[in-house]
Order: sequence, then structure tokens, then C-alpha cells
Amino acid sequence: MKKRVLAIALVTAMVGSMLAGCSKSGGETGTDAPAAAADGAKVVKIGVYEPASGDNGAGGKQEVLGMQYANQETPTVEIGGEEYTVQLEIVDNESSNDKGPSAASSLVSAGVSIALGSYGSGVSIAASDVFKEAGIPAMGVTCTNPQVTEGNTHYFRICFLDPFQGTVLANFANENFQAKKAYILTKLGDDYSTGLGYYFKEAFTGLGGEVVEETFQEGNSDFTSYVTSAKNAGADVFFAPVSTEAAALIIEQAAAQSMGIPMMAGDTWDSNVILNAAKGKNVEIYVTTFYQEGGNEEFDTGIKEWINGDSTAKANNGGDDTIAAVTAMGYDAYYVALEALKAAGSTDPADVNEALWGVTYTGVTGEIKFDDVNGDALRDTAYVKCANTDTGAWDFVAEQGVN
Repeated sequence: MKKRVLAIALVTAMVGSMLAGCSKSGGETGTDAPAAAADGAKVVKIGVYEPASGDNGAGGKQEVLGMQYANQETPTVEIGGEEYTVQLEIVDNESSNDKGPSAASSLVSAGVSIALGSYGSGVSIAASDVFKEAGIPAMGVTCTNPQVTEGNTHYFRICFLDPFQGTVLANFANENFQAKKAYILTKLGDDYSTGLGYYFKEAFTGLGGEVVEETFQEGNSDFTSYVTSAKNAGADVFFAPVSTEAAALIIEQAAAQSMGIPMMAGDTWDSNVILNAAKGKNVEIYVTTFYQEGGNEEFDTGIKEWINGDSTAKANNGGDDTIAAVTAMGYDAYYVALEALKAAGSTDPADVNEALWGVTYTGVTGEIKFDDVNGDALRDTAYVKCANTDTGAWDFVAEQGVN
């Protein structure tokens, strides 16, 4: 495998000064001086850069749950022949491209060896330069927009990308609904939403289909006119790759207007927020995602027991024990980070960055390894699920790739 060395070998003197003055750190990023726990044990810090508030707060919390469960399951790692306690440093990027960089900077100050996240491609892109300048590798968990990793050597990801996901969705609409016209609704300024909308359009029109496109602005809560537009256009499918917050409103208003056509979306809709919004309503909802509950019995049983035994975890999971695919992905991301630390034999972020290129790990969501161009995961399968509006659960529909 072709390996590349991160362009920045050490953190700048200014950042080093920040770290030395941080009471939580106990060591400097970019050195082999480890932090120490109160009992004297060596500590390695993994940053968690995720939204706990804003449009993507619900999904971010569920992604973090997977990491937290993995951390309580495997709280230590052997690095260079020595045992380290793994400490998660969790920050809230508030689902905001403007506030994300400062949240990332706090992870730099905390002295993390690697950062995980974020749910939401836009906020991942917004923080990229912060991690780059600090010499800290980042690993996206479910941020699917190609721009997250494109043209850099420090941002990796373990999920499939939107060109693949958009094509899977377009093929599914064409093959399963014989769709000839698609209505596409995206959010202005949202890299994930506009990106996936674009790739769906490219694939769908490539199959001979026609599209009608509209966008909405930040803060919009009334989607009735968009539902009306889709109906008036004679669309065969309604495609809306948007946040769960917006999706819940769209579902409510589509049901109220008896829209009557299948609704489709990508991985963000794989949430119990969507299931709760759809339950008891006359709607059809199909999503592509990374994991189907039931895919790994040991993982499913263990994390459900943990969620049900922890009131905070259950609240962060939307009040029940439904396993979101992003939770399974967060779980796998934690173990990929451990593999990188072990392979590096060091807590130095530069060493971890270099080690990541060669990491291979088989997790609950499948085999994870990175290409040697952008550090993207080599994924070729998506799961298609539909919302069962009677049971309030996801029903498996298909395991689908791209020919």
C-alpha cells in the first residue's frame, strides 16, 4: 500500500503551549509523553467530534453511543508494549459549520491522538483544517460527502460515499418503483443534503429519469408547499436527504396531505426519530444505511442491555433500544482507532496518522480498510430498509451494491 506522511510533523509551538497549560491533558499532542490517570496509569485520548445539539444532535448522540459502549467494553489498549487507559474526549460541534472549528480546537487542546467524527459532512469539512494544522488525524464515521477526505492526508472515513449511496438509491427507485420522475428536496448550505441530492440526480437521470428539484433554507419548518409541488409534478418518488429534525416535519406534513408516493432518503433517516414520526401514518419510507439490526447478535444483545441499563444512554438513543446504524458505525470506529494506535506503537498523532493507511479491521458493520488515495473505506454494500408504520421498527428490504 502506498503510504504518505502527514505534512506536519509536530504541533506548532503555540499549540504546544496551549496543551502544556491544559489541566486535563497531562501530555502534549505530537510527543510520546502520555497523559496519566489519577492512579498513575498511562492514558491515551481519543477525541469525539460530534453534534449533541442542533439539527443533527439526535444522530450525533446515537453515533457517540457506539463509541461509549465500545469504550466501556474495551477500556484499555496496548501501545508499544505498555497498557494505556483509553479516555474519550467528547465535544459538541452543535451541528454548526461556524462553531465546529472551535470544538475541534478544544480537542487539540485536550491532547488527543486521533479524532472521530462527525455525524454531518459539512461540520466535518469545517473542522478539517484545524486537525490538519495541529497534526492530528481524524476519522469520519458516517460523513459521506467526498469532500471530507478529498485532497488531504489526515482525514479518513469508515463509511461508504455519497456517489455510491446516491446511485444505490436511484437504482432502487428505478427497479422497485419503476420510477420515471423523482422529486428532490434539499437544504441550502448543507453539504450532505445538496451532495447526496446531486449524486441521486446524476444516477437517476442517467437511467432515463426526470427530476424536479427544490431547496429550503435553514430554520424552515413548513414543508406543505414542497409536498404539494411533488404531488402536482406527478413524481413517482419523493427524495429528501435532510436532517432527522426536518424529516420528522416532512413526514408529518406528507401524511396530513396524503402525498401517496414513496419517500426515500439516505443514512440520516435511519433513526428512531423517523420511526416515531412515521408510526401509525399512511406513509412509505425507504432508506439506505450501514447496518441492519440483527446483523451481529452478540453486538445487538450487548448494546441493548447497556442502553436499557443506563438512563442517560437510553435518553440519548431517543428513549428506546432501537439500534441505529450510526451507533454500530461508532462502535466500529472506536476499534479501528485502537488498531491504529496499536499499529503505530505510539500515541503521537503523526505516527497514528501514518499507521491508519495500513489498518484493516473486521467489525460488526463489515470489513474496514482504506484506499491509498484519500483514506476512504473500501465499501461496496448498502442496506435498504423500510419503516414499518405498524410496529415502529425497520424492516430489512435488500442488501444492494452498484454494478
